[in-house]
Amino acid sequence: MSEVTLETPLVKVLGTSAKKLAKARNLETVGDLLHYFPRRYIDAHAGSSFSEFELGEHVVLTAEVAEMTQRRMKNRRGSMANAVIVDDAGQRALVTFFSAHPHYGILRPGKRALFSGQLGLYGKQLQLTHPQYSLMDDADMSIYENGLVPVYKQVEKITNLSLTLSIKQVLDAVGTLPDPLDDDLRERMGVPDLTRAMRAAHLPRTMADVGAAKKRFRFDEAFITQLVLAQRRAKARSVPATPRVPRPDGLLARFDRALPFELTSGQVEVGAAIADDLAREVPMHRLLQGEVGSGKTIVALRAMLAVVDSGAQAALLAPTEVLAAQHATSMRAMLGDLAQRGQLGGDADGTRVTLLTGSMSTSARSQALLDIVSGEAGIVIGTHALLQKHVDFADLGLVVVDEQHRFGVEQRSALNSKAATPPHVLVMTATPIPRTVAMTAFGDLDVSTLRQLPRGRAPIVSHVVQAQNPAWMNRVWERIAEECRAGRQVYVVAGRIGDAQDGSGAMLVGPGTPADDGEALRPVGVVELIEQMRHLPALGGVSIDLMHGRLPADEKDTVMRRFAGGEVDVLVATTVIEVGVDVPNASMIVIVDADRFGLSQLHQLRGRVGRGEHGGLCLLVTRSESPEALERLGRVAGTTDGFAIADLDLELRREGDVLGAAQSGRRTSLDWLELTKASDLEVIAKARDEAVALVEQDPTMADHPLLAQAAHERVDDQQAEFLERG
Repeated sequence: MSEVTLETPLVKVLGTSAKKLAKARNLETVGDLLHYFPRRYIDAHAGSSFSEFELGEHVVLTAEVAEMTQRRMKNRRGSMANAVIVDDAGQRALVTFFSAHPHYGILRPGKRALFSGQLGLYGKQLQLTHPQYSLMDDADMSIYENGLVPVYKQVEKITNLSLTLSIKQVLDAVGTLPDPLDDDLRERMGVPDLTRAMRAAHLPRTMADVGAAKKRFRFDEAFITQLVLAQRRAKARSVPATPRVPRPDGLLARFDRALPFELTSGQVEVGAAIADDLAREVPMHRLLQGEVGSGKTIVALRAMLAVVDSGAQAALLAPTEVLAAQHATSMRAMLGDLAQRGQLGGDADGTRVTLLTGSMSTSARSQALLDIVSGEAGIVIGTHALLQKHVDFADLGLVVVDEQHRFGVEQRSALNSKAATPPHVLVMTATPIPRTVAMTAFGDLDVSTLRQLPRGRAPIVSHVVQAQNPAWMNRVWERIAEECRAGRQVYVVAGRIGDAQDGSGAMLVGPGTPADDGEALRPVGVVELIEQMRHLPALGGVSIDLMHGRLPADEKDTVMRRFAGGEVDVLVATTVIEVGVDVPNASMIVIVDADRFGLSQLHQLRGRVGRGEHGGLCLLVTRSESPEALERLGRVAGTTDGFAIADLDLELRREGDVLGAAQSGRRTSLDWLELTKASDLEVIAKARDEAVALVEQDPTMADHPLLAQAAHERVDDQQAEFLERG
C-alpha cells in the first residue's frame, strides 16, 4: 500500500467495510474517521448504568447475563431468545432476539458482555431489542486496554467494537501524523503531539490519556479559530484608510457644548478610543457593546459627527425600518438646527440627516439618493436599501452597523464597498456578550463596553406573573390602566403575529377566560391579543394600537409616531420594538408567553421602558408551569445586569445559539470548547496570544504550511465569514 495520509480514501485502508462508514456517517477519508471522536468512555470492568441513558437513545454499556430462555414463536417458524441482563447498579433489562440461534448458546447466565442497542420499554420493563454484543472474554475485547471503552455515536450496521478495530487499523496504517503545532508551542501549552493525542482519544489506556487528548484538541480548536481571526484582523489593517479628524470648532464641538446632560465616564472613554481609531491611517474595526440604555447611540452619533467634520459622510445600517426611522428621528432631535442645513431655520454650518428605506415614495427616495450622492447628507441612516447598487456616496468615511448580528458579512461588505477607500467600521450590539464569545466570535475586532447607565435613569422592577391565576391577570390589566390614567404609556409584547381568522391563536388566561390544557400551550399572537384586550372592562377608555412586521411601512410609521406622541396609550407589538425604540414616557411592559423568549431578548425588551423620569415596570407573563421555566424567568426578574443574563443565556442555550449558528443555518465550529467554562476561557486567551504573535511574525503563514492547511480545513470560507462579525 502506498503512503497513507489523512486525505487517503478509507476504502484503500479498510476495503469494502468503508462503504458502511461513508453511507451512515459520511466518513470518506482517513482524516474523517480519525476525527469521528468518541462521545463518552466507560470502564468495562466497572460497567455503567441504564439510568445514564434516555429512552430511545442508543446505548453502549457492560452488563451481566442473569437469565436466558428461549421459546417457540406462535406465528412463525423458529424460536426467540430472551435474556435478562443486570447493570452494575442492579437495574435489570430484557434483551430480545427474534432468532434464538446463536445467542441462546452464547449469552449464558454469569457471562459479562458489552451490549449496544436502542433502549426501549416493553410494558414497564427496560428492553434492548436485537442488540449487538461482545463477550468480555472475547479476543477482540483485548483492544480495550484496562477495559476502557470509547463509545461512539451509532454507525448503522457497525458495532462499537468493530468501529474501534477499524480506527486502530487506520492509526496503524497512517503511522506518525504530521503535526501543525511545533515542539516549542506544544511544550508551552503542555499538550501531546497529534499522533499521541489521536491514539489517546481512540485507544486510551486510562482516563488521564483521554484528558491529555481533550486538552490537545481544545487548544487546537481555539488556536485555529484565533489564527483565522488574527489573519483577518491583520488583513483589514494592512489596507490604508483615510484619517478622519474633526475640526477644532466643528459640528462635534458645537454638539458637545449644547448637550443638556453630562456624558458618562464610560461614554467619554469609549468616545476617546473611537476618536483615536478614526485618526489612524488604518480602518477602525470596533465592536461597541453595552447595557440596554447605556447610551450607545450618542457615542455613535459623536463618531459620525467627527467624520462629517472631516468632510466625509457616515452611514448607519439598521435591521428594520422601525429602528432606522427611530434613529433618524432621535438624531435629528439631538442635533436640532445642526441637522437642517439648507432648510428654513437650519444652521448653515450644519449637516443633513437623511433616511433611506425600501418603502419610501419615489419622490422621497429620489431626493434621498440625491442628498447622498451630492454629499449634502453628512449622516445617512437606512435599512438594506442602503446596500442597493444605485446608492452612491460622495465620500463614505464611517459605517455604523446597529444590531450587527442581524446582518451577514456580504451585506456589510456591500456597504463598505461604496467607499473610495476602506471606511472605518463601528458595529454595535445591545446584547451583552460573554467574554468567551467575544474572544471567539469577535476576535478580529477591538471591543468596547458600556456598562454605566446615564445619571438619573430610574430603576426597572420586574415580576413573574403566572397567567393561570385569574386574580393576578386581572391585576395586570388594572395596572396597565393605572399607568395610562397617570399619563404614561405601556407596551404589551407577544412573540408572534397570529391571525384572528385562522383559529390558531390562544386566549391569554384571565378573568372569564378559563384555559383548557390544549389551548394554554399555544402561543398568543398580537392580533388575537389586541382583540382580547379591547374587550376587557379594566381597559375601557384606554387607547390601544397594534404594531408588527407585516404592517405596511407607512402604517408602521404612523403607529410609532402616534405612540411616541402620546396619542396611543398601549402598544400591542411583536419583538419589532425589541431594540432602538425610545419612548421616554413608556413606563411599563408586559411580555406575554415570556418563557418562549431567550433571556437576553427579555432583557432587551425590558429596556424599552424606564427610559424617562418614571422608572419602569416589567411583567413577565407565563402560562408554563415548568419549574425550570419559572426559575429562568425568576432569574431574569431578579437582576437588571445584562452581562449576568448573557452568561446565564449562554449557560442554558449553549454557544451554538449564542454565536448565531441556528440563525445562520450552520452549526457552531466549536466541538471541544465549552464557552461556559472558565478553564476554556483561559485556553482561548492563551490561543489568542499565540495566534496574534504568529500572524505578526508570519502574516500569510507561508512558513507554517501545516497550520495554514489546518486553518483552511477547520474554518472554510463560509465558516470564516460566520465567525467574522465585523
